[in-house]
Amino acid sequence: MLSVDITRDGFEWAPARACLSHYDRDVYVDRATWARRMKTGPVRVQWDPERSLHLQPLPYQSLQVGLSGEAVDRYVDQWTVAVTDITTTVHHIRALLDAGDEHAVAGHLPAEQVYPLPVELGAGIGATTY
Repeated sequence: MLSVDITRDGFEWAPARACLSHYDRDVYVDRATWARRMKTGPVRVQWDPERSLHLQPLPYQSLQVGLSGEAVDRYVDQWTVAVTDITTTVHHIRALLDAGDEHAVAGHLPAEQVYPLPVELGAGIGATTY
């Protein structure tokens, strides 16, 4: 399993050019506008339900980002700043969960926080604010 660190500029380039993977009338004026953006845009996004370590639903969603064309080139050549193999850590976390030691698991997880996405970028992908 790999952890990929990318630049903030790169991450924000993506939603600025993204299209939701499905039509949403709260985001797009009409289906034709959505379809054009879907056809020409280099980034697709969708909101997926977030889950706990025990796969229980959480009260928020995470953004899934798919890249194509120019976005892939930028991701590989410009945005990626680090790639870390976290396989051992993931296996260790799984073993702690299997043993019922959730307290120990917390020390191996990164602190999560809401990403401070500029409002204009969030509006184009159906993001809500907290």
